[in-house]
Amino acid sequence: MNEVAIAAPHTEAVRAAELAVAAGGNAVDAALAAAAALTVVYPHQCSLGGDLVALVHRPDATVRSVLSIGAAAATADADAVRARYSRMPGQGAESVTVPGVVAGWQALASYGRLTLAPPLRHAAALARGGVAVSPGLAHAITSRRDAVLADPGLRELLTTDGTPRTRMHQPRLAATLDALADDPSAFYRGYLAQQLTDFLRHGGSTLSTSDFSAHRAETADPLVLDLPAGRWYAAPPPSQGVVLLAVLAGMAETELVELCRRAAATRDRLLGDPHAGPVDVEALLRAEIPAPTTSAVRTAGDTVAVTAVGRDGLAVSLIQSVYQSFGSGLLEPETGIVLHNRASAFSLEPGHPAEFGPGRRPPHTLCPVLGRSTGILLAAGCQGGRAQPQILAQTVPALLDAGTAPASVLARPRWVVGARDLGHEHETVVAEPGARPEVPAGIPVVRTGGPVDEAGHVQIARLAGPRLDAASDPRADGAAVVLGSHEEDRS
Repeated sequence: MNEVAIAAPHTEAVRAAELAVAAGGNAVDAALAAAAALTVVYPHQCSLGGDLVALVHRPDATVRSVLSIGAAAATADADAVRARYSRMPGQGAESVTVPGVVAGWQALASYGRLTLAPPLRHAAALARGGVAVSPGLAHAITSRRDAVLADPGLRELLTTDGTPRTRMHQPRLAATLDALADDPSAFYRGYLAQQLTDFLRHGGSTLSTSDFSAHRAETADPLVLDLPAGRWYAAPPPSQGVVLLAVLAGMAETELVELCRRAAATRDRLLGDPHAGPVDVEALLRAEIPAPTTSAVRTAGDTVAVTAVGRDGLAVSLIQSVYQSFGSGLLEPETGIVLHNRASAFSLEPGHPAEFGPGRRPPHTLCPVLGRSTGILLAAGCQGGRAQPQILAQTVPALLDAGTAPASVLARPRWVVGARDLGHEHETVVAEPGARPEVPAGIPVVRTGGPVDEAGHVQIARLAGPRLDAASDPRADGAAVVLGSHEEDRS
């Protein structure tokens, strides 16, 4: 049996991974099993109705990126949206693009030993049998109470007479997962696509079954950054992986808060869909655009990262998301699927690289990362929306040192900088107790009472010399474990 280190933000996801490895699966199989379980237990952060970005390091040391980022409708009309809104709708049917998760799983399965059917059937059993509402989900239900109560599907799933439930039963989602176990393509070219598009069009979306059937996961070369301490891999645009590389490249010479501010401003100005027009990756790497003091819209993200590394040198960092908490705020009642709100990330500015338009993919916050140095293979990812590069830059460099314990790194206090994406009208640094960021003059610092979700949920899996290790962020509901060994190492 291959040994696999895995980290995920919910214990049920780790249990699903354990079943996959026990059945002969490798690191990718373990990650896919965890990912499928998470769509049941973490509907505020991910679902079958979201997107996926991943990086895979193969045993021969080649790395590939998988981007399953859904597009806007082929009939999308920016002028029509501009006539009604000053910015893209943040919720509702018009905020939905084609979901990419299922196609992303299909693309990743080619690196595994098992089929998708067992993890999907296990996820279906979880949905049918019921699962406890985790502390993270309970917090999301409370903080997004108005949105949950406004949608009949979310309200029925998550509350009783307006009070949050302590357990969820999802029989319709279970039936959907069983159908996908039989035929994953049904999501894009079968009755599920018809059901979802009928629901969305009733809410004002122009997405059609032909938009769903046109979706394909993209497999591409990653972006690569070589530094003295090691090599980093990130996903290419429209992922913001280039922003993380810009921060990692510059942090030896520039104070990190200021560097993160510039990198974020450069992303906001230049990141778009390379299928729609050129994206200036070199300019994104230079991170030269000065940071504004406000941001246009609250875009704090709800996302799950799953990381897995095998002793054979196969590693994966998989991130899937509904974007903001509960995505579009819509649960399609017949399928049980929560739909993301990725279209809200488009710009309505004419000529912007991320301008909303027919068949275009939105700029994406999902930012998996792989790292390599002598004797080290690292897979990392996190929740955190636009702040993912900031969060990862404060954690992953230390983990290319085999003497550094992953759990101790994730327990360190962190900070993030932003404006409305962090709930502040003007640019602010939000710092956990003990964090000591170098803050430019004029930017306020808000100290939290303890660890906060805004500082991210980082998941780490690593092969360090002969040892596999892993860690799950203490800010989440997760676990990390080495599977397939004689004595499992849990942290």
